[in-house]
Amino acid sequence: MATNHSQQIGRRLWDYCHNLRDVGLSYGDYLEQLTFLLFLKMADEQTHAPWNRSSPVPAQFAWPSLLRRSGDDLETHYRHVLESLGKEKGMLGLIFRKAQNKIQDPALLERLVKDLIDHESWMSLDVDVKGAAYEELLERNAEDVRGGAGQYFTPRPLIRAIVEVVNPQPRETICDPACGTGGFLLAAHDYVVRNNPNLDRAQKKRLKLNTLQGVELVDGVTRLCAMNFLLHGIGPQADEAEPPVRTDDSLRAAPSDHFNVVLTNPPFGRKAAFTITNEEAGADRQALLIIREDFWAETSNKQLNFLQHVKSLLEMGGRAAIVVPDNVLFEGGAGETIRRKLLETCDVHTLLRLPTGIFYAKGVKANVLFFEKKPGSPKPWTTKLWVYDLRTNQHFTLRTNPLKREDLDEFVQLYNPVNRHARRATYDPKSNPQGRWRSYDLKELLARDKASLDLTWVKDESLEDSANLPEPHVLAAEIAEDLEDAAEQFAAIANDLAARVNLVPAQGTGKGAESQGEVRSEERGAGA
Repeated sequence: MATNHSQQIGRRLWDYCHNLRDVGLSYGDYLEQLTFLLFLKMADEQTHAPWNRSSPVPAQFAWPSLLRRSGDDLETHYRHVLESLGKEKGMLGLIFRKAQNKIQDPALLERLVKDLIDHESWMSLDVDVKGAAYEELLERNAEDVRGGAGQYFTPRPLIRAIVEVVNPQPRETICDPACGTGGFLLAAHDYVVRNNPNLDRAQKKRLKLNTLQGVELVDGVTRLCAMNFLLHGIGPQADEAEPPVRTDDSLRAAPSDHFNVVLTNPPFGRKAAFTITNEEAGADRQALLIIREDFWAETSNKQLNFLQHVKSLLEMGGRAAIVVPDNVLFEGGAGETIRRKLLETCDVHTLLRLPTGIFYAKGVKANVLFFEKKPGSPKPWTTKLWVYDLRTNQHFTLRTNPLKREDLDEFVQLYNPVNRHARRATYDPKSNPQGRWRSYDLKELLARDKASLDLTWVKDESLEDSANLPEPHVLAAEIAEDLEDAAEQFAAIANDLAARVNLVPAQGTGKGAESQGEVRSEERGAGA
């Protein structure tokens, strides 16, 4: 019932977006404006029975101040509200930081405020309903290829499976240094609540205020994450308290806090504004570098730097799951150094090879690496790496055959989170050469060229027999999908070129090419 209600609310809010698209508002812009307005509405609702709390929003900027106005007066006041609240501290300032009104039509703004948002009592909705409704909007937003918002969205079925095998506990701290809209952190929070129904008041307070920490590079995405937390009942209500998410570059300095669990899907892409180095770098380069003495190797590859950063974030005995592209598994130079050090100082116990077609960035080949941080030892901590191949002979697309949670059931079962030392392979060179689950000893890994972890053994049927290709109607649907995406991308490029020479934007593209999701798109990749 809760799911149907949340979908109904999500659809109602989403349907209104089409009116705003007609006047040039992108999906990302719409979701951002909803974030502002929903916060103001709920802050006002909590001042009434049965909550009777004080509002963090000053009275002159509160929800009733919007309801009293119409037309141009409403639009002018709304702009003033956003600008003023962006200067506040705590969760309030975080949500409204650098906020701007993107709904220039006063009539559309008035309808959104009075006819859509004001008609729902958001605080009285179950946390699961309103949180799921907002997740519905985030997922729909992620599907907007033109807006690029998918760069911040990790498939939720994948997140749920990762959280399930990592198995976070009530007293553990959990971090995502590239948190996007907060998918990993919210899933971890929900997992702890669901599997520990008898938490006492102190444990619930700790889970709400002191368990989760997220860092996000882009202001607008931090705002979406903060609002997502708020709708799930996570984080402080008082504006002076420290929010559980902040805008920052995770790689700029060694972490001051350490965590029991790190779950993350860092930005893909190779470009960086600076190179990360350790203390051995030459003095003539120091002005352009950020010194990370906790790193093993100097590199401009952001994914390799995030892998090292995640290791640094962990408490001793802490465990991590990190999504990495294929190049992290086989790249030489710094990549080889980092892999060998990781195998030596951590227990790198599991690798999940992900299928293509599950991320909103096309052609991404990614994996999930699971490891635990260990204390110093004369012997390497990794003894055996278990690999599950969900990629070979698997066929997923975003629209016609999306990844579902049940597609990961076998991996979760074979991972054996209750006792991962009692695993059994499904692969056997004679009886089951197509088995997707097998292990490699450390000696085998270190003997491979560059200590590569790019491990494959399942025979790719499509390379041997054209009869194993997907059905013609499936191929046709995928071709149509690819052509549609390509057309949207070309339209976005045309819109961008037109804007540069002050021409009218290309018809049908709206502001899709200019939305926040496309900022740093080459760097964000599949994102968190």
